[in-house]
Amino acid sequence: MSDKLPDQGRDDEEVLRDLQRFAADDPDYRHGRLWSLVYWLDEAHDEFLARAWRMYASANGLNPGAFKSLKRLEGEIVAAVAALLHGDEQVCGVLTAGGTESCLMAAKTYRDLARTTRGVGRAKMILPVTAHVAWFKAAEYFDIEPVRLPLDDALRADISALESLIDRDTVMIVGSAPEYPHGTIDPIEAMGAIAARHGVPLHVDACVGGMILPFMAMNGVTLPRWDYRVPGVTSISVDLHKYGYAAKGASTITYRRLDLFAHQVFVQEDWPGGVFASPAMLGTRAGGAYAAAWAAMQRLGVAGYRDLARRTHEAFTRLCDGVAAMPGLRVLGDPSGPLLAYGSGDPQLAIYAVGDRMDARGWSVNRVQRPEGLHAMVTAQHLDVVDRYLADLGAAVAEVRADPALARQGSAATYGMLAQLPLRGMVRQQVREMFVRQYGRGAAPLDVHAQAVGAAPGARGMVERLALRYADWRRRRSTRA
Repeated sequence: MSDKLPDQGRDDEEVLRDLQRFAADDPDYRHGRLWSLVYWLDEAHDEFLARAWRMYASANGLNPGAFKSLKRLEGEIVAAVAALLHGDEQVCGVLTAGGTESCLMAAKTYRDLARTTRGVGRAKMILPVTAHVAWFKAAEYFDIEPVRLPLDDALRADISALESLIDRDTVMIVGSAPEYPHGTIDPIEAMGAIAARHGVPLHVDACVGGMILPFMAMNGVTLPRWDYRVPGVTSISVDLHKYGYAAKGASTITYRRLDLFAHQVFVQEDWPGGVFASPAMLGTRAGGAYAAAWAAMQRLGVAGYRDLARRTHEAFTRLCDGVAAMPGLRVLGDPSGPLLAYGSGDPQLAIYAVGDRMDARGWSVNRVQRPEGLHAMVTAQHLDVVDRYLADLGAAVAEVRADPALARQGSAATYGMLAQLPLRGMVRQQVREMFVRQYGRGAAPLDVHAQAVGAAPGARGMVERLALRYADWRRRRSTRA
């Protein structure tokens, strides 16, 4: 295939066959082999979402006054989400293209609120170290200093350290329900009390949990309070394309009051094209995403979501119990669901090598670091494969125990070294260079989410260069001393 635009348009079926062929090496999410990125029910649900999307494929949410149907869909989606979050009729918000946009919007909103009402110049936001990377992206994009809240021994946000981090430049605090690395719900009630006492907004990042935790609670699972029932909570982000099972490109950002949301809105009154206003980051907003999200929520309803939550929680519990019962492994922290991470309780068992052996068995397994572990974002689909996963996990553990040299091979060696190297600025620079290179013509893709940099072509050489640079830095430092 040429990378140039064809001189003449190609046959429809030929183009579609190419698209199908291109996906041959993608992860096998249809059979539960992928434990992140995709939330899949079945072919019938996919076809239903595609039909809903097609009905609004050319519609544009840029101007809410033009496509009134999209404004109606957005309003009903936001109202339904607000009700799940125990919000009152004052709760308001918008549909966004994803969790990252929702997080970016909250950061921008509270920065501007603090500028307007308190004259804050150098804005700061307090983030548990486990907050999603979208918040650190928001900090970089909007020139907000991230102030890191450490974890306690149970890998929870250390609430005892929070109050001392707040100062006059603090524009917001972030808590997660749950946080991604370990599946723990941050102590939102305690954080809310401190935030309210200092008059600082508290945003709850429920991009993962917002469309499953309410239904887990309806099913009788005991959970801490994390939503608008907590007085200090001022906004919440919830992804619909995760456990809401909408098509990709659908999230929500809601605020407790309209006057808070006002600081999210962008207005340019002097543009020659006319007065322009936008409620979120994107200009053109895909009407198909609105329609598919609304359709998914209507199709499933409370009963459907409760059933999905029940199956997900059962798979999650069986996975947690199976890992905890396996000699040499331990669940990291105290996850509430629907995701978890597990690591090695035996210094002789290299957990990243176990991950490599799971990959070899056809599972797509994510890695986490600090502490080192393997990650699983559990869905209802995984209930059908969790026993097979645990059996393969036991075999992978036995294989690594029998051959310790596996820890010095493949991505286990590379990522293990990368995770432990000091001088994180050097690591950041090298990863940035590797990532940028993949956008050169003909470069291979670099996966820094699922398998991290450790599995990427050329990563071993990068880590070896970093190790040499670190050794040289230590020699020069000792010489100066």
